[in-house]
Amino acid sequence: MAEATLVNLDRKHKRNPGTALHLDWLDDVRVNLSAVERRTATLLTRRTVKKEWQAAWHLKAISCIDLTTLSGDDTAGRVRRLCAKARNPVSPEILEAIGFSGRTLHCGAVCVYHEMVPVAVEALTGTGIPVAAVSTGFPAGLSPLATRLAEIEASVAAGAAEIDIVINRGHVLTRNWQALYDEVRAFRAACGPAHMKAILGTGDLQTLRNVARASLVAMMAGADFIKTSTGKEGVNATLPVALVMARMIRDYRERTGIEIGFKPAGGISTAKVVTGFQILMKEELGNRWLQPDLFRIGASSLLGDLERQLSHFATGRYAAAHRQPLA
Repeated sequence: MAEATLVNLDRKHKRNPGTALHLDWLDDVRVNLSAVERRTATLLTRRTVKKEWQAAWHLKAISCIDLTTLSGDDTAGRVRRLCAKARNPVSPEILEAIGFSGRTLHCGAVCVYHEMVPVAVEALTGTGIPVAAVSTGFPAGLSPLATRLAEIEASVAAGAAEIDIVINRGHVLTRNWQALYDEVRAFRAACGPAHMKAILGTGDLQTLRNVARASLVAMMAGADFIKTSTGKEGVNATLPVALVMARMIRDYRERTGIEIGFKPAGGISTAKVVTGFQILMKEELGNRWLQPDLFRIGASSLLGDLERQLSHFATGRYAAAHRQPLA
């Protein structure tokens, strides 16, 4: 295996204290749509990874997955199975065949609705895998503010170590940056010790300039991660949106010294697609953003395809989908 690619850096993501709202910073934001599209269109044509290096990138992707179930028919049993899969995401036979047995591999987190937080916390006790809860009126973000804040506080009290909040996209569309900043700032305070991921709902924001500005406001307000989508929009995570958000993360780091995490979510279901996001992170932000403390992938079916690709690397044959069940 490509050993260096698999090593997790011994660093922890520091909390983002946020800054004041800098409207002049937002006014300076410009996005060249055609340049963004050209840049992202060539990612997978200029860069490719094969053989053991590809397997190493797939293993790294698994360690960054927020294994997610956000369905109306979620049950305690389904969440427990998901947690079991997060603890052991790849079968021991495959790990042994590729020379990775005896090492620790688990998903980055398990992401659930508030109702399932206690179940997930109990199932993951002692594993070091955090539970992430979607809060603040997910996915629309239009519940009364007091209700959204109470939901965050309840999830943290139940044991969620990470909170995925969703912004009110109307504030972005009307360019009410102060309202957006105040809202996210209040969410950050309600999170207390829990890390906060701000879901922008980029498919609803109409322009890449809006995506860039919303990213900056969320970071100024104290978001530890910025996340593309709820997975419920018509258009979810795309490489052009990811590039714009990564550039804003870089800009924020250069101005403040604070590293902000990035989480693409929604529609990422194959190893080929996730490799594109990994390459983008490496080229735009560096190897630090290939580690699970700064890079997460919101997904469920993706894990099955990654395990299938690892099986192919080990055996030279593609296994049937039912041989790598999600949970």
